[in-house]
Amino acid sequence: MNLRNVISTPESIVAAFVLLATLWGSSFVAIEAGLHYFPPLLFAGVRYAIAGTIVLGFAAVTSGRTLPRRRDEWLGIAVAGAFVIAAYHGLLYVAELHVTGAVAAVIVSLSPVLTATFAALVLPNERLGPVEIGGFALGILGVVVIADPLGAGTGSATLFGVGLAFAGAVSFSLGAVLLRPLRTDFPIAALQGWAMVAGAGALFVGAAALGESPAAIVWNVTSVASLSYLTLLSGVVAFLIYFALLDEVGPTQLHLVGYAEPVVAAVGSWALLGSLIEAEALVGFVAILAGFAMLERHEIAAYVGVENPFRAH
Repeated sequence: MNLRNVISTPESIVAAFVLLATLWGSSFVAIEAGLHYFPPLLFAGVRYAIAGTIVLGFAAVTSGRTLPRRRDEWLGIAVAGAFVIAAYHGLLYVAELHVTGAVAAVIVSLSPVLTATFAALVLPNERLGPVEIGGFALGILGVVVIADPLGAGTGSATLFGVGLAFAGAVSFSLGAVLLRPLRTDFPIAALQGWAMVAGAGALFVGAAALGESPAAIVWNVTSVASLSYLTLLSGVVAFLIYFALLDEVGPTQLHLVGYAEPVVAAVGSWALLGSLIEAEALVGFVAILAGFAMLERHEIAAYVGVENPFRAH
């Protein structure tokens, strides 16, 4: 079944958007729960080794080509595997040893701001004017508010966790920008599948370097449920929905998913783990959202008043 045929009407696009935000937002809570039973890098590596294999199988059935042929295709896999999968998730999983999933989700919501900023700095057709600089500054201010370095102290675990989550967002955003000039006709599902497998390999190497052992994994109902959810639902299913939505609405509107994820993560953390998000995180989130609006103001304005604001034009 081709998801692009299913996600085509305004109602189905909105439903897919909500489902994607729910799956990715709840993944922060699933990570937080699973980290009680998995070493962090092994956890992320196992997740993406399985998810990548499944996505590659899907690509083989639907696209007809799964093997890269050219140098830029191999380079695209390497960039996505290193930055988007390995570095981002490795840093995120370790960060969630020190901060809640809801706080990590708010930090990661800075990714669209960082992506727009890196694009302006790296890509020749992008620009960074005074308003864009102000948007970036607002986003960074939001992270500083969440970290609260004066109140938490420079050596606090919370500050360390926020720093790791921020570094993960930087890695994800930089990888997304570096991938843009490398886009070819290589099917995106195949690219993502290989990136997941390559990223999983890098995570396993990192786990070994840090002394993480499979013997430390505790297999029980919660750990299996967490891994299964992250692998199958917020991994495979969510990425396939993402591919379909990307074709329908374009990257700017799809970035808005990142601002629904912290809401889902906050509700999930409260409902499942009893964690409440603090006022600093809410203020920081508003600043990050305002920064994104400043950076993408032209693209956002282009969709105001159109009949279907979720469809690309």
